Amino acid sequence: MSQSDSRASAGAPQNPVMMTLEQAFALAQQHLNAGRLADADRVCGDILRSRPDFAPALHLRGVVAYSAGDLDAAVGLVGQAVAADGGVALFHCNLGEMHRRAGRLDAALAAGRKALALDPDLPQALNNVGIVHYERGEYEEAVAHYRRATARAADYAEAWSNLGNALRALKAYDEALTAYGQALRLRPGFADALNNMGTALREMGRQDDAEAAYRQAQAMMPDSPAVLNNLALALKEKEQFDEAAALLTRSLAADPNNGRTLTYLALVRLEQARTADAEAAASRALALAPDDADALNAMGLVRFEQQDAQTALTLFRRAVALKPDLADAYNNIANVLKENGQLAEARQAYERAIELDPRQTAYYGNLADAQTFTKGDSRLAAMEALAGVPAGLSVMAQSRLNFALAKAYDDLGRYDEAFACMSRGNRLKRGQTSYDEAAALALFDRIRAVFDRRLMEAATAGCGSSLPVFIVGMPRSGTTLVEQILASHPQVHGAGELSEFSRLTTGLAGPAGEPFRYPEAAPALTPGQLRGLGEAYVEGLRRRAPAAARVTDKMPANFFFLGLIHMALPGARVVHVRRDPLDTCLSCYSKLFTAEQNFAYELGELGRYYRKYAELMDHWRETLPAGVLLEVRYEEVVADTEGQARRILDHCGLDWDPRCLAFHKTERPVRTASVAQVRRPIYDSAVSRWRRYERHLRPLRKALGMPGA
Repeated sequence: MSQSDSRASAGAPQNPVMMTLEQAFALAQQHLNAGRLADADRVCGDILRSRPDFAPALHLRGVVAYSAGDLDAAVGLVGQAVAADGGVALFHCNLGEMHRRAGRLDAALAAGRKALALDPDLPQALNNVGIVHYERGEYEEAVAHYRRATARAADYAEAWSNLGNALRALKAYDEALTAYGQALRLRPGFADALNNMGTALREMGRQDDAEAAYRQAQAMMPDSPAVLNNLALALKEKEQFDEAAALLTRSLAADPNNGRTLTYLALVRLEQARTADAEAAASRALALAPDDADALNAMGLVRFEQQDAQTALTLFRRAVALKPDLADAYNNIANVLKENGQLAEARQAYERAIELDPRQTAYYGNLADAQTFTKGDSRLAAMEALAGVPAGLSVMAQSRLNFALAKAYDDLGRYDEAFACMSRGNRLKRGQTSYDEAAALALFDRIRAVFDRRLMEAATAGCGSSLPVFIVGMPRSGTTLVEQILASHPQVHGAGELSEFSRLTTGLAGPAGEPFRYPEAAPALTPGQLRGLGEAYVEGLRRRAPAAARVTDKMPANFFFLGLIHMALPGARVVHVRRDPLDTCLSCYSKLFTAEQNFAYELGELGRYYRKYAELMDHWRETLPAGVLLEVRYEEVVADTEGQARRILDHCGLDWDPRCLAFHKTERPVRTASVAQVRRPIYDSAVSRWRRYERHLRPLRKALGMPGA
């Protein structure tokens, strides 16, 4: 906030009664400069009692009120100063800034323009008017005013930083970095400029550089919510979700009612699979600002995760109505439409998201899953252009783009190019992934050691409900197709991939009340614990579909829990879907999973994981009682859909229904990477797909223990 140019001398008299008007005003100015706000206000009051229309004192008292946080009083006093003497540009300049702080942008712009009419070269006024234009989204006008301010005052660090902000908004990133650099040369400890520079770097995809800038700013302002939030966003992009959440929690401690922080926290909690915490954060954000588009978008993601797709769609559409350029909300609308089988509408929404933010590579990946590319596709050209300048993309953005390109090239039959993109995408993702292969593979052996035949034969204490049907297998093995066939039966509800059994297992207690350790603690569970586990799981299914005779849970990795599932739910049925190992692994390798499948991003690790999975399934086949586990081969479902569908229904205790053969017409949400495939009649083009890539798969064949590797 600018003040009068008057300055008091060190020897100014201390008794206003004995001073001239000019001396008293200088004393008030001296008090303000020293931070003695009460003294400055008292002296101004003394002046105004003798000269109520003395404009400099009215203005100075307004600045004092502003510094004390009383914005309404400040606006009133500076407004009186303007009324008393409207010819001082500085008064209009400061009145405009106060209006801006109060959210009155039109009044702020009018006051700023009046200041410039009186003094076209006043740097503070040029800067302040630039800020108003920036907040109105008028970035080119903002740039023009900031450039004039820095031309008149080359050492004006704040104006240089603000110029960087406006250039960043125009995506003129190189010029923005130059402006921030000038601000920092003028003021090396300028934390706001460092923070703003970090944001430009983050938007350029230079996540490591952005993080470094934010951390420098944080060292100067450890508790600044703006800096903490921005650093959290940079870490979120790098998938360092735990530290991002910790930073946002610190930010909320400093500013508990910051809706932006709450929205960011909701998004990070979703990435951590902490949906209840995400819902709490998004709810608080919306309570503070019910019409905030970003908060509505975050709550939509929460509802989508909770499988309330219709509410999610309503929230996303409300968000874009309020903020038509919110690209992420269009992407989320498309995800809901794709899940519901409305593929044409989904593609339109993805196209809109890309149009608004053509550098967001996740949108291309989602579009690729919803369409088949043809020669000359404009989106393929756009992706290739982005891939040509990878320095402008973060590591994860490059990974997403390569997976999308791989899908496009596969559609076009350009298999060598497709595999090259798969390899780059997986390599980039693997570099960002923490995967302890030894521990992961050891878990398979530990499970086999604990769940022997004797333990399985004694499993009679659990809940006897026949409601649950577990569909298990490797990812990309055909589990979605089998669930879609089952869910087309009028007595079956397809619940999709549920994490409920894993979550309930985590909540169990060991023999001495200690946290449950799976699998070693499973034999010590009491009959009451097993029955309670089964009943809690069935209760959750029943809430989803009160009238269904069967509810499917197609979380593929439930194969880890089949022994415990049988102990807790001896009446449940399991369908294991098995697909050719090479086809399964290639399909995994071609997908960037939304949920972590950390074993899938390197061919050797993927093959070794598959072998352990196959060993474990052989173990379950030998140890589970007859009638519990049915094995279905994907290739046989494709070749003889009716015959295999009859086997599956019979295993689940259901009568035949011909609607199971028209599974592609069944209207239900499908939330997997196979969403587009199960909307089509049965096809065999995915059988032996690996042959198109055979010459690239030697490391996989070796890891799988195949001859000729």
